[in-house]
Amino acid sequence: MRKISLIAAALLAAGCAAPTARTLLVEPDDSPETVLAKAVRVVPTPQQLHALENGFAAFVHFGPNTFTGVEWGNGKEDPAVFELREADTDQWCAIFRDAGMKRVILTAKHHDGFALWPSRYTTHGVASSPYPGDVVKSLAASCRKYGLEFGFYLSPADLYQMEAPDGLYGNGSASTLRTIPRAVPGRPFADTRTFSCEVDDYNEYFMNQLFELLTEYGPVSEVWFDGAHPKRKGGQQYNYLAWKELIRTLAPDAVVFGKEDLRWCGNEAGQTREAEWNVIPYADDPATMNMFADLTDDDLGSRERLLSQKKPFWLHYQPAETDVSIRDGWFWRNDDEQSVRSADNVFDIWERSVGGNSILLLNVPPDRQGRISPRDSAVLAGVGHRIRETYGNDLLSGARLKVIPGLTRNLPSYEYTLPLAIRFNRFELRENLAGGERVESFALDVWTDGWQELARGTNIGSRRILRFPEQNALRLRVRILAARAEPQIASAAAYLDFRTVD
Repeated sequence: MRKISLIAAALLAAGCAAPTARTLLVEPDDSPETVLAKAVRVVPTPQQLHALENGFAAFVHFGPNTFTGVEWGNGKEDPAVFELREADTDQWCAIFRDAGMKRVILTAKHHDGFALWPSRYTTHGVASSPYPGDVVKSLAASCRKYGLEFGFYLSPADLYQMEAPDGLYGNGSASTLRTIPRAVPGRPFADTRTFSCEVDDYNEYFMNQLFELLTEYGPVSEVWFDGAHPKRKGGQQYNYLAWKELIRTLAPDAVVFGKEDLRWCGNEAGQTREAEWNVIPYADDPATMNMFADLTDDDLGSRERLLSQKKPFWLHYQPAETDVSIRDGWFWRNDDEQSVRSADNVFDIWERSVGGNSILLLNVPPDRQGRISPRDSAVLAGVGHRIRETYGNDLLSGARLKVIPGLTRNLPSYEYTLPLAIRFNRFELRENLAGGERVESFALDVWTDGWQELARGTNIGSRRILRFPEQNALRLRVRILAARAEPQIASAAAYLDFRTVD
């Protein structure tokens, strides 16, 4: 599918040609113009850029809760409740691939502490259950088979380690110099690298499990942490800075969710912000932060937000991940009462999240037979078909482009003239992310005996999709209404969603 490229070689404005980075310090005496110029220079890492380009990922909540019918385990479950006979991970991945997903993230350990792989460091997991296999290994292999990337969720909270008599969570142990991974007789690692760090008992345990997951299952694209705490014990603290060294060394291509790479969108309902900015302010340097609070404000990165921030502060590139479940709840409970989102609803969330400068992480939980339910798979098949049907044919690809320079403030317009009139009800813009986030608002016009405004959008970022009633047009125009620097539009496209056409 060919796009119309709009990037010109000399679009960098003076003052913005300085070196770029994922994080920049705003000094106390920086002017408003300097603050905005620095914001433009904050750009994604290759790993963040890759995650944004992928756009759509699967979340898989699976574990004892699948069999007990609860959302939150208590850590006291007998491993025998995990009565899995087979995990048909090939079926999962075939469904995910056909839905347009690019990555799969498995709850390798949820808050209950149950390990879905035969960990060397706990008996609370599949090795003590009726299931004879390794769910993590099976899924990682299926991901490779179906061309999907693999990631995992490892809950920092661990109710088993809180509740067990010899549990390590909050046991009051001192931080001392430890070697990761801790050697276990009879179970050597093929990866012979080791790490020395000062941590307590629980952080050592957590890092030992991280080492297993990062070294024994192939490439890892994302490590997923959340901040949920079913309960606390003993003032336990997490040493994320030590975890980070392990992750960055063992999985250099992975992004870390819940920390400085990717952030939570702020809800679990699939709601999106009108303007989701990836460049946001922090009072401290994110590279040295151990804890990252959830950010739930409606405005995180607008011009007004940045210019009202108390100085000094740090500008940091941190895209949002919109996590939502296809079902009422994160774990499968039943197919009789548990509601499932419709294909129309999931497609709407996809357009607003992927088309709103964020990443969509859709949870699809397997059932007690280790398979995706026919109800869920039918929804995903419909979503995948609609994405391909709508966004597989760029109606603007044959247009002639004319760029009209802005008379003031470097705000150009882009006019498209087509050889034949098109029917469309979707319009998409993408920015050159290597040039930073620049456009703050824009308008889309159509020519009907004169230019008529059709729709408006806020920032663009990785992808901005506008939706509106069906139009017929031979000429279209994009007007940039506000920008932090000379725009760098990477592509424009027009589409028709047949499902919304009467």
